[in-house]
Amino acid sequence: MPHVRVIVLAAQRNGQVDPLAVRFGTSHKCVVPLHGEALIIHVLRTLSVHPDVETVMVSIETEMFQSIADIAANYGVTADKIHFCAAADNIADSVRNAAEGHQGPLIVTTADNALLKAASINAMVGALQSHDVAIAMATREAVLAAHPEGQRRFYRFKDGEFSNCNLYGLRDVSALKAAEFFRGGGQFAKKASRIVQAFGLINLLLLRLRLVSLPTGLDRIARRIGMTIAPVILRDGTQAIDVDNDRTYAIVEHLMAQQHAA
Repeated sequence: MPHVRVIVLAAQRNGQVDPLAVRFGTSHKCVVPLHGEALIIHVLRTLSVHPDVETVMVSIETEMFQSIADIAANYGVTADKIHFCAAADNIADSVRNAAEGHQGPLIVTTADNALLKAASINAMVGALQSHDVAIAMATREAVLAAHPEGQRRFYRFKDGEFSNCNLYGLRDVSALKAAEFFRGGGQFAKKASRIVQAFGLINLLLLRLRLVSLPTGLDRIARRIGMTIAPVILRDGTQAIDVDNDRTYAIVEHLMAQQHAA
């Protein structure tokens, strides 16, 4: 299943300047320097050379289009696959806008997912061959093996604890209704009222009380929204560590240094 479009969410949150952007004196977090390159370049380079990725759609404010294009060119990232789409004021509409006109699979990630690897894209593409939606996750053990401070927040299920990897897949545009859960922003898991609205009170209680496994929990949610959902468990715990704040910035920079030294 080739011809994948990857949507890279890179815009600032509404009315907010990210603290990392303030620290480095940049307009956006996605262009702060990380291990010798702009943050977003690490993501774009991985995606631009992946054989299954047909287009990379960067969702960001229009005034940043040329800046990102120039930065990519300066760092030698092939521009053939990279396109731009104006970000909306919420994630759901940003994804919908960036997906417009594409007939194949969609993968959504973020510009701060600097450790993203080709193997993770492979796993998502494979899952979308038989499911409407795919969600990449890593076990607590894998994340902490990658770095003991890599994540502090995990989803608890009967069969273990997991962290999301900021990597989501949709079989095609017909599965875009799954993105509606994020219409109000990216802090979905922190707002119980939004989880109840999307998944139902019973499902929320089952999840909170750890009475269901991850596959069972996702299956219950899938039935509620009328889609099939695949949990894609990535063995590489680094895939759940993105650049979110000063702490994770230092962790990602350390992990990159280790990878380049290996």
